[in-house]
Amino acid sequence: MRAVDTNVLVRLVTRDDVRQTAAAEAFVAAGAWVPMLALAEASWVLTAVYGLKASGIATAVDMMLNHKDLTLQDPEVIASALLRFKKRPALGFSDCLMLEIARKAGHLPLGTFDRGLAALEGAVRI
Repeated sequence: MRAVDTNVLVRLVTRDDVRQTAAAEAFVAAGAWVPMLALAEASWVLTAVYGLKASGIATAVDMMLNHKDLTLQDPEVIASALLRFKKRPALGFSDCLMLEIARKAGHLPLGTFDRGLAALEGAVRI
């Protein structure tokens, strides 16, 4: 299975360039793997460049998790991060994803200077 990068994910979500959207859809139609790094970058681009709010990011991640042609790296970790993010959207999806990656790897607590993130189980403010 081939993989996709951040730009492909952004095109699939925003559909803001007709030619690139068609190319992205054609590429993933045979199945495509999504690395967590590309997903984290896409959430940042969608927020910083496209101005999506937390609900829009949650919808985009959910769409990718359930996309018929996409296979996300560690989908259970992403689903857990998405649940946390929906409960605490001010944290940002990437922070929730980082905590869930650390949890799966057995490397808790996650040290942070972020008060909001430190309030979550498994994280500690340093």
